[in-house]
Amino acid sequence: MRGMGNMQKMMKQMQKMQKDMQKAQEELADKQIEGTAGGGMVTVVVNGQKEIIEVNIKEEVVDPEDIEMLQDLVMAATNDALKKIEELTNETMGQFTKGLNIPGLM
Repeated sequence: MRGMGNMQKMMKQMQKMQKDMQKAQEELADKQIEGTAGGGMVTVVVNGQKEIIEVNIKEEVVDPEDIEMLQDLVMAATNDALKKIEELTNETMGQFTKGLNIPGLM
């Protein structure tokens, strides 16, 4: 019978971990992360669901003769923001799988 008590305890721990993970995912979805390029000339804000919610371009970087540079800055700022949210997601969600060696979780 001792094995059943351990199994119930483990199931309760897993249920708590699942609730905590869901809460962390919801909190991540509300986060806003800013990526920048060109020394802040272009900024892109993404949310925790990796959706772009804002793009800001300073007027002085807009040059009709050099559209490619502006495109590169927007792309760089977007990639910077996406990289930051990915790192935050891995850091936040990684705490739940730390020490666990369960195939398919990470």
